Amino acid sequence: MSQTPQQDPDAPDMARRTGTGPVAAAWNLLVDGLGALGTVLIGVLMIIICADVVARNFTGGSLPMISEAGALTLVMIVYLQLATTIRHDRLARTDLFLDAFKRRSPRGAALLMAVFDLTAAAALGVIAWSTVTVLERDFSRGEYIGVTGIATLPTWPFRALILLGISVAAVQCMIQVLGALRRASGKGTAK
Repeated sequence: MSQTPQQDPDAPDMARRTGTGPVAAAWNLLVDGLGALGTVLIGVLMIIICADVVARNFTGGSLPMISEAGALTLVMIVYLQLATTIRHDRLARTDLFLDAFKRRSPRGAALLMAVFDLTAAAALGVIAWSTVTVLERDFSRGEYIGVTGIATLPTWPFRALILLGISVAAVQCMIQVLGALRRASGKGTAK
């Protein structure tokens, strides 16, 4: 016998994560789309690394730009997948304490999560602001990775995607804060 959403103990959390309405649906699509892009980039990074290993074995040398492109791609992947990690409550934390605290004081736990998410939003905001400066510098100076005359790539597209991921994650944290405050006030519980 399957459970209905009203009987599901995780239904309030699912409702908080998914939201309602077309704006929430579009936002969720953006957040999960960035996560999916990060997943695709993991595959691309694996192909790049494998190609470099093969090149090293057959030619004795590395392919151009592999280490630089790999490093920037890895950072991109982390930030592109961060917002969906936040939205689906997959950040590492001490769930043992939080689960027990939720049972004893759901409103207190919601307030604690609001503080946690607000702190995360502030930290991500600072990181995003510093990334804007780096992006401006890379774009104005024409920064690139690689070896001139062999292979180069501009760095600003990497930085732009990193900034997008950080910004979306910061906004997602603020959405989590609002949801936690609604639950703390008793308005965000599913019936």
